[in-house]
Amino acid sequence: MTNPGDHHADPRGAIKDPDEWVTGDEPPTAAQESYLHTLAREADTDIPDDLTKAEASKQIDELQAKTGRGQ
Repeated sequence: MTNPGDHHADPRGAIKDPDEWVTGDEPPTAAQESYLHTLAREADTDIPDDLTKAEASKQIDELQAKTGRGQ
């Protein structure tokens, strides 16, 4: 637990595995879809239809690594 005045909290503590997301089975957000299609265009790859929010997040991570974005 962090103190409200503690400005040195570890930001990695807030990162959760997409498989553990409560909303992971929901459809991707509009922002995820937009960014995913941008990355897919740059990586010259197709994106599967009907991804969940968690699957979209994982796909974004993979394509960022492939395209060199997000580093």
